[in-house]
Amino acid sequence: MTAEAAAVPAVRHVSVATALNVPNFVEREAPALLDYFGRRVPAEDAADLLGETLVVVWRRVSVIPNDETRARMWLYGVARKVLSGHRRSTKRQTALAEKLRLELSVQPVHEATEFDRVREQIAQLPEIDREIIGLVYWEGFSLTEVAGILGMRPATVRSRHARARATLRLALGT
Repeated sequence: MTAEAAAVPAVRHVSVATALNVPNFVEREAPALLDYFGRRVPAEDAADLLGETLVVVWRRVSVIPNDETRARMWLYGVARKVLSGHRRSTKRQTALAEKLRLELSVQPVHEATEFDRVREQIAQLPEIDREIIGLVYWEGFSLTEVAGILGMRPATVRSRHARARATLRLALGT
């Protein structure tokens, strides 16, 4: 070893988890983070947001600062971004629900008894026939697509569909 090499200290790679003791750090900060979220969102969301934050912490453990204060600041930065994402998501969900509510309010209302009768008769069908009818008429799939979904031959689905329709027509008197 040369004199120059001896003068340069060896660089040790120390795991952040070891240097900071991340498990203890997270355990110590988790209650405060839960309070942070609890002051900003309904209680039922706070625990979920804490969980999401801790997932990010463990995924990014290699970039957590070694200094306790900086690590805490970093942790709250992550929490803030998780909270921000949650708020955007909630805003989108609310807008979508409102759009759906408006759309449903302008659709014509059918006689409830007619729907009740149809549902009762569908409920009397064998389970697989109920599923075929539901996938075709409620979900909008073709008979070939239904065959793929159910893992059945298309011919089998077509015959079961025809038989179920005939049974429903007879029961409903149409």
